[in-house]
Amino acid sequence: MDSTSVVRAVVRDRVEVALTGPDPAVLRLGLLLPLSGALGLTGPSGLAAATLAATEVNAAGGVAGRVVQLVLVDAGRTPGEVAREAGDLADLLDGYVGFHTSDVHRALELTLGGRVPYIFTPPHEGGTRRAGVVLLGDSPTTQLGPAVRWLVAHRGLRRWALVGSDYIWPRAVHRAACAIVRGLGADVVAERLVPFPGPGIDAEEIVAGLGRVRADAVLLSLVGRDLVSFNRAFVASPLAGRVVRLSGSLEENGLLAAGGDETGELYAAMRSFAGQGDERRIALTERHRALFGGQAPVLDAYAEGCYYGVHLAAALASTGSLSADRVRPAATALLATGEHRAWSAAPLGPPRPGGFLARADGLDLTVITPLSAGPG
Repeated sequence: MDSTSVVRAVVRDRVEVALTGPDPAVLRLGLLLPLSGALGLTGPSGLAAATLAATEVNAAGGVAGRVVQLVLVDAGRTPGEVAREAGDLADLLDGYVGFHTSDVHRALELTLGGRVPYIFTPPHEGGTRRAGVVLLGDSPTTQLGPAVRWLVAHRGLRRWALVGSDYIWPRAVHRAACAIVRGLGADVVAERLVPFPGPGIDAEEIVAGLGRVRADAVLLSLVGRDLVSFNRAFVASPLAGRVVRLSGSLEENGLLAAGGDETGELYAAMRSFAGQGDERRIALTERHRALFGGQAPVLDAYAEGCYYGVHLAAALASTGSLSADRVRPAATALLATGEHRAWSAAPLGPPRPGGFLARADGLDLTVITPLSAGPG
């Protein structure tokens, strides 16, 4: 079976679902992925990972005999567009799983909160959420704090610049980073937020500004194609090889799009990396390759989060907890205990907390050190 056939086996067209209505024999999950826009380059990986998870659940007998189907929604459009479409489908679905930018997330939260459960899987901006929303990723302090501390301790970095996209998540990253950096006795010498979404950033101008402030480290919360543009411009500048970059959104797709990086000074802090080499990640990669073949999109950190999001939704449904009023405490318990019976359809069990610091090595991201887990 080719990859297209694999996806068609579990993914249903949203128009067809709207016309045919609810199906009690099916566990239908809306799949919110950026198929366009700034993060569009990560969408195919997420679709493959979610399809793998749904296929695994169905191979294990489904959820109390109900097969899992995914209904794809392009979450790369404007927040209003995504929220309207997701809201129109909400009464036909058992829940939503996905990753996308946090401005879209907040619009979806307003529309879906209290109606259907919604599992948001990537790094997030922190703060409280409405009923029915489950967060699988980490807040800026949890995700980036250990990485900044490691770089200050091991590289002696004292002058930090902050560069991000101008929306909710990067703003939260800047607030957290200022406290972290100053708490370590280092300085924030510049902050820059660039318009988002936009036609593209003036990456050369941003890089030139970093040279003027004599930064020795740059914390990046640019996303998607803007991060790609920045890294390309940086590698071509006099700063390459002597100024450290740390990103909380860089994964393998973004590194490939930038043409790789040989400077030895580009770092990423994420939950996982495709080449980290531990037994669990190797097993996931092998399952992914067995289903899709060697030419499938790389299974990056965003995709892995989506994989576990689908398995979490199935585990919650198996305990009767996939409802807006019960999902958050039930998810917290399932993630904390890893209760075997609920996760029986997940070959690798529940996701693990914590993350890793990796360094770009050409077209690969090589893990340097694990990062300690903490509250998200």
